[in-house]
Order: sequence, then C-alpha cells, then structure tokens
Amino acid sequence: MSIYEAIETSDSRRHLQLRSPITLEPSGELVCANEEDVAAAVARARAAQPAWAALSFDERAKYMNRAIEVVLEKQDEIVDLVVAETGKARTDALMMEIFSVCDSLCYYAKNTKKFLKPEKKKVHGLLSFAKKLKILYKPRGVVGIIVPWNGPFVLAMNPGIQALMAGNAVIVKASEVTPYSTKLAETVFAEAGLPDGLFQVLLGDGQTGAALVESGLDKISFTGSVATGRKVAEACGRQLIPCTMELGGNDAMVVCGDANIERAAAGALIGACMNTGHYCCGTERIYVVESVYDQFVERVVELTKTLRQGNELGYEEDVGAIFWDRQMEIIEAHVEDARAKGANIIVGGRRNPDLKGLYYEPTVMTDVNHDMDIMMHETFGPILCIQKVKDEDEAIRLANDSQYGLNGNVWTGDKDKGFELATRIDTGSASVNDMACSYGVPAAPFGGRKESGVGQVNGEVGLKGYCHAMPVVIDKTTGDKLGSGFPYSNEKAETMKKLMNFIWVKTPIGRWLS
Repeated sequence: MSIYEAIETSDSRRHLQLRSPITLEPSGELVCANEEDVAAAVARARAAQPAWAALSFDERAKYMNRAIEVVLEKQDEIVDLVVAETGKARTDALMMEIFSVCDSLCYYAKNTKKFLKPEKKKVHGLLSFAKKLKILYKPRGVVGIIVPWNGPFVLAMNPGIQALMAGNAVIVKASEVTPYSTKLAETVFAEAGLPDGLFQVLLGDGQTGAALVESGLDKISFTGSVATGRKVAEACGRQLIPCTMELGGNDAMVVCGDANIERAAAGALIGACMNTGHYCCGTERIYVVESVYDQFVERVVELTKTLRQGNELGYEEDVGAIFWDRQMEIIEAHVEDARAKGANIIVGGRRNPDLKGLYYEPTVMTDVNHDMDIMMHETFGPILCIQKVKDEDEAIRLANDSQYGLNGNVWTGDKDKGFELATRIDTGSASVNDMACSYGVPAAPFGGRKESGVGQVNGEVGLKGYCHAMPVVIDKTTGDKLGSGFPYSNEKAETMKKLMNFIWVKTPIGRWLS
C-alpha cells in the first residue's frame, strides 16, 4: 500500500491520497501545484526580493530572531505534525526539527553580517600601486529549495534561512511524502512577520519540482536521491544557473583497536538508527579491527536489543516507522540480498510483526562484504552492517570502495591518529569519536564527493553560495590618460617587454610584490 497515490479529478491540478506510515490509513489529500501556480509564486518572489535585499543584515536578522520565538511557541504543533507524517521517533523530531532549526536561525542571524560584509582585497604586483579591489556579496535573486522527506521541516528552514539572510527570496518545493511538515516553515516565517512573497512553500509531486526547476530561478538547492539530482543538475546546467546537490550516502565507520568500545557501540547505534536510519549521513558500513571485533559486536547486539519501537509516539520510544513504503522495499531487498549471500543476521532483519504500519526492526548483521548490495548502495534504514578487518589500512581501503562520499567517522583513543585516518577517507566530511554530526555544526561546510553531491551548504561557504561575489576594481590614479590605453605602438610594446624582463628576471621585485 503506497503512502501516496493519484486520485482522479476533473480540475487542472493533480491530486494525491496520502496515508500514514504509522497506521497505513488515509491521512489527507494533497493538491499539487501546477505550472501556473509555480509561475505565480516566482512572480511574487521577484516582486518582493528587491526591497528585502535593500534591508541591512541587522534588519533581516530581526525576522530570524522572531522566528526562533515562533518555532519554540509552536514546537508541539511542529513535532506532532512531523511525527504524524513521518512516523519518526518523537525525540528525533525534537532534536532535528526544533533544536537544529533554532540553532540555525540564531547562528545566521548573528554571523551573516560578518560573513558577507564587503571585503577589501590587496591587489598584487605592480597593479597594487594603481588599483584597489573590493568584493561585494550580492544576493542572487530568487532561490529554489527542493526538500526531501527525511527532514521535512529542518531541510526547508536551514537552507531557507541562509538564502534569506543573504538577501534572496525563497521558493521551497515540499516532498509529496511529507508536504504539510514543510508547509509549516512558511507559517513560521509568516508569523514572524516576514513580508509576503519572500518565503513560499509549494506542495506537489515530481512534476511540480520539475516546473520549479524550469521556472527561471537564480539558483537551485536540492537534497534527495542521486537519480533525481542528476536530472535537476542537468536542467540547471542547460539553463546556466548554479546549483548545490546534497545526494545519497553510504557512510563508513572505522573502529580502531584502541577505541572506547562502549562509546563506539553507542555511536554505531545512534548513527545507524537515529531518524529510523533516514539520515543522509547515517552510518551504513562498520569496519572493525579484528582485535576488538568480537567485543564490539557483542556490545552492539546488547544495545540494539534494548531499543524500543512502538506507535505510541511519545518520548519513551527510540526507533520510529519507515517514512515511505518505497524505502521499505529497498531496505527489505538489501537485507534479503545480504541474507542470501551469507550475511549473519543476529538481531532483527524483518518488519516488526507487532505493529501495523511501516515498522522495520533495528537490525544487526555480520559476515557482510562488498559483494552485497547493502554494503555498496544506500539502504537508508535502521541497519548495522559490521565487517571484520585486519587493520586500519584495510578499513580505510574498504571505506573508500564506494561510489558515495558524504560523511564518515573514526573511533580511536588517539585523537591525532583519528584525525589522520579521517582525512584519508574520500568523503565530504568526517567525525572522530562521534557519529556523523557535521550537518548539525553550522560553521562546517557540508557537501559530498563522488555521487554524494556537488557544492557545499552551511557555514560561511554555504552562505556565500547564495550570493554572487562581485569584484569592483577602483583606479587610484588621476589625470586624463590611461597608462595602457590606445593608441598601441612599437615603443609601448618594447617598454612592456623591458619591464617584464626587469621585474621577473633581472630583479626579484615582481615575486616580492606578489
């Protein structure tokens, strides 16, 4: 039974019947925005953006600070809706969708002015005597943000905050799996007093997203699957507009022989099972040095058996439902492929027989290898796959044997060694002695390598990605003539040749001035 399915209607918009992943019962109807709706939203954004860009950073920050208050005032409503649409554990919703959003609002409200202030840059060489350089960070205009279903509120708010603080208008396309959780972002900014047209959320399906991508925007920020990301990136390339792509992951965890096993086991559990495993930087492959392998597996199994899964939707539950039936199909296919190829499933490995909805038991498996789909492709579920390795070098080699490169983590008692090993993982970011947490650190640029994405979001780098860095070169000299102006002559050419020979061959002055 699908979480959403088309309903026949007589109007010009597509209608979808939505179902709860918790009960599989109908939960509402979604009317998808069409091309005319998208065009109207873009027109509203275009009209609103210039006045917003004219405000100071401090004036924009006031709206972000007010939005913090709104989020906290509405936190129970936000959590209730996110949990109802996704089935995620209530604590996951509180941490990811409330705390992280407030932290992001606070961080960019405070720091954007510093990050985006005009910069004076020293001009090198002989030009330094004649030129000054300033770089301005100008908003791009109207930015489209395409949001996935695993973090429907935070993944609309976090990039939206950055784009707004940079001076842009924002149009968000929500996932059809979790539309109304994302729509709450628009409500929050409206109640914070943000002027109309600056932050809009469009509800719809893939056709709505395609219409938004083709609507003449100034940038697209996409989070989602590799397959869809390729289509979006190709469309952006054809239109010559910038984009950032945060795509799939198959993150590796390396457990060294000197690791704190208790801490590492706990890290493996939260890394794999938080948000029901629907976490782009979730731990999917665990490589453990043979000297501590048995001890690590034993402790992981013990901890996994204590996890509570249920449909009461309170704070006493640890692992929620699978958010989307299509993801359940992938999880089941990967587990069965591993089972057929010799994996030892110690805990779980099946749907929860005691719960009606899309619940998959937290699962621990060993005897896995890279011939299995579950080790080579993104599973995106509450599965811990543990492989024994001879040493750390083998662990790094296997960690890098992947088409993905989003995040990774290393566990060791020697932090310097942990740092060195982390740098050897071919991935966008990494953590030492913690689950992959870089997305939750606003100062850290976040983005993947290989098929995990293009570009980076978050921090100063991400914020500047919503701007055009405009250099302005100012001449210091006075007078009527330009030194390099017309008319050209043999005499001027000979003078230039002598000058170049002097500054870069006969004397070190050219290198010194650089």
